Amino acid sequence: MQVLKVSLIASIVCSSLLVANAFASSHREAPNITRMPTLDSTDFYAFNSYEAGREEYVTLIANYIPLQDAYGGPNYYAMDPAAVYSIHIDNDGDAVEDLTFQFKFTNELANKNQGIALTVGPAGNQRTVAVPLKNIGAITAGDQSAANFTESYQLSLVKGPQNDGMANVLSNSNGATMFHKPLDYIGNKSFGDTAAYADYASQFVYQFSIEGCVSPAKVFVGQRKDPFVVNLGKTFDLVNYVPVEGDSAPGAGDQGGFPGGITQSSDNDDLMDKNVTALSIEVPKSCLTTQGNGTIGAWTTASLPQARILNPSAKIGKTEVNGGALTQVSRLGNPLVNELVIGLKDKDTFSSAHPKDDTQFADYVTHPSLPELLNILFKDAVNQTLGANIETLAPTNFPRADLVTAFLTGFAGVNQLATVTPSEMLRLNTGIPAKPRDMQSAFGVAGDDLAGFPNGRRPGDDVVDIALRVVMGRLCYPIPVNGTDTDLGLCTPDDASVGNVPFTDGAPVNASMMMDHFPYLATPLSGSK
Repeated sequence: MQVLKVSLIASIVCSSLLVANAFASSHREAPNITRMPTLDSTDFYAFNSYEAGREEYVTLIANYIPLQDAYGGPNYYAMDPAAVYSIHIDNDGDAVEDLTFQFKFTNELANKNQGIALTVGPAGNQRTVAVPLKNIGAITAGDQSAANFTESYQLSLVKGPQNDGMANVLSNSNGATMFHKPLDYIGNKSFGDTAAYADYASQFVYQFSIEGCVSPAKVFVGQRKDPFVVNLGKTFDLVNYVPVEGDSAPGAGDQGGFPGGITQSSDNDDLMDKNVTALSIEVPKSCLTTQGNGTIGAWTTASLPQARILNPSAKIGKTEVNGGALTQVSRLGNPLVNELVIGLKDKDTFSSAHPKDDTQFADYVTHPSLPELLNILFKDAVNQTLGANIETLAPTNFPRADLVTAFLTGFAGVNQLATVTPSEMLRLNTGIPAKPRDMQSAFGVAGDDLAGFPNGRRPGDDVVDIALRVVMGRLCYPIPVNGTDTDLGLCTPDDASVGNVPFTDGAPVNASMMMDHFPYLATPLSGSK
């Protein structure tokens, strides 16, 4: 019977990843956004700051522009100056934003947008010719005169709903209302080694003031190493691995787990050579929360004006005219929702929807199609191979209260707001103390770490493995809470025959791969050594 059970589990877990795009984080998550990569939100993080001495702060990070090759010259990865990038906070539980931090970008060449030019040709036959590159020499923390391109942004805080709330432009500690973004890590000849680039980029961490907030906040916008990890290539190749832990414990190296199962290795991370652009803010908790239990809901969006008329004779800074109402084209709260839960026909709708209207997507959560699809595709084959008569491979608790809790309401006593409005957002209890980097579990709450996902999300939380396990019924089994196995009461083990299997894509992530201080995400990869 044990051999039969192990073989069955192997068949199920191999099949459970065949819908590979469900686990590609939010890189290119909906058909329409693939056409607008500068507005594509890849990952969103909200967590209690774990930098020493910053325990009373919350960090929010919205990553944009997916799959950046470090060598992506000559233009690299500027933000869209026509767009509005936003980080939203709901602090009263009505699924409507109460605070919104807005980023609006401006791109400009040197010399009043004319760019750096060189004198070319002999005396009597000379021309002044603009250079084609974003820099013409080395750039250091102390000397940025060789830069031919600058990117800046205005940061505003909207109190109330974004479309009709009160907006205030924020200023840095010097009183300036324009913040600057470092150039992407073009390469070592331009910036020196990684340490030199890190020194250069650190100058773009600013303090800013919020009216009514006693302590200053911080902001950084710039290129970072993509913190998300996933075994993407082999997963798309019809799951060319056995996606269950092959060691007795992750990283043990003893092959004492599932026979033939995949073991943890950074070689399995197909995003290990990619960068992203991070919009990072750190705000005192007291400036985000209101009356209630100190829990907030958060998400990020990107929006464009409704109309864009292209200039048939485009020039720098004059490529088009934009007008009309601001229209949301990208949205991200919890990871993997638009990929794993929302049907293909509604992915673009979800990208443009607001949390208060999420009841339109309720069936995708209460009656998810993915587990049933896997059952339809593989139940007969598994039964025939094993000579078994298994009724269903998918969890059988309907409606799926476990998924409703994970995606739409939060967990009572952990990350549920005092007022509960079912809606998709990342929920963070600001009253649960942060854990230092070296004490964090990559499995968050399921790893007996209440400071991690789904109580917010930290960069080192392994959301791929967690999502694999949750969708197949992990919450139907007790999970450790403060060292004690606790039944959540959402469903039972009888509802999920493989809910306690250690699903994994073999691509490990943990907090040690990040910095231990703001802005937390690692220095980007160099485009050239």
